[in-house]
Amino acid sequence: MDINRVVLIGRLTRDADLKSTASGQAVCKFSIAVNGRKKNGDQWGDEPNFFDIVVWGRQGESLHQYLVKGKMVGVDGELRQDRWQQDGQNRSKVEIIANYVQLLGGNNNGNQNRDNNNNYGNGFNGNGANW
Repeated sequence: MDINRVVLIGRLTRDADLKSTASGQAVCKFSIAVNGRKKNGDQWGDEPNFFDIVVWGRQGESLHQYLVKGKMVGVDGELRQDRWQQDGQNRSKVEIIANYVQLLGGNNNGNQNRDNNNNYGNGFNGNGANW
């Protein structure tokens, strides 16, 4: 049995982008930074890792307005690798397709603007239903 599951907590590196496919399906995209720890000699330091997240459908539409730069979120999803050729070179990109997004805390800059009293704090599954 194969398992493809990712759980991350990190901060948005930019405001989320909401678009629609040609068929009208909403797709919300954003990136998060997740800090890891790395030892360099005798010193430990933060080492950021960056991940691209995709949220489809009603969940993306509902959460888009709250997904602002610096916002901490939890993401539960799966990895998807896209492959293509460009200028004769094989290219690929790995994205996380979110099944569940949880809004956490405030923004990194202390700005608690749009998320103090929202109904999205309990997260949403991929069907837009509150969990």
